Amino acid sequence: MNSAAAEPEIKELGVHDCWRYLRSTSLCRIAFTDGGTVENYPVNFVPTNGTLLMRTGEGTKLASLTDRKAVAVEADGMNQYGTIAWSVVLKGHAMVVSDEEETRDAMEAGLSPWQPGQKNILIRITPEEITGRRFVIAAPTHWWPPREPTAD
Repeated sequence: MNSAAAEPEIKELGVHDCWRYLRSTSLCRIAFTDGGTVENYPVNFVPTNGTLLMRTGEGTKLASLTDRKAVAVEADGMNQYGTIAWSVVLKGHAMVVSDEEETRDAMEAGLSPWQPGQKNILIRITPEEITGRRFVIAAPTHWWPPREPTAD
């Protein structure tokens, strides 16, 4: 077996590529601590002005995402052929948005909730670090051993 062919090509992404990939999707996962546990939720978002905006309502997310709470956001995707995947991780702080101009910015960016119910509270994630990588998806033949013929 040629082990060089089995290794996927991995490329570390620069900041501009990370933002380009974030602009190509609207779904991510946000992780943060809530007391002694770690929470991780899927949320829709829009990147705007070098930050991420999301909407939420009353509940765990809002209660935990006040006062510049440290968060990590991850978004992933792949090309239309399923041959190249990417992953971007943004670490930063969350703040509730109350400024009228920022609220207008979110509306103009097309941020709308996916679930029914009151989602009138905006959260802005300001990044401190953004990293990403892109890689070729290895064919299953590269990670599963050859099957032994079975005797019937």
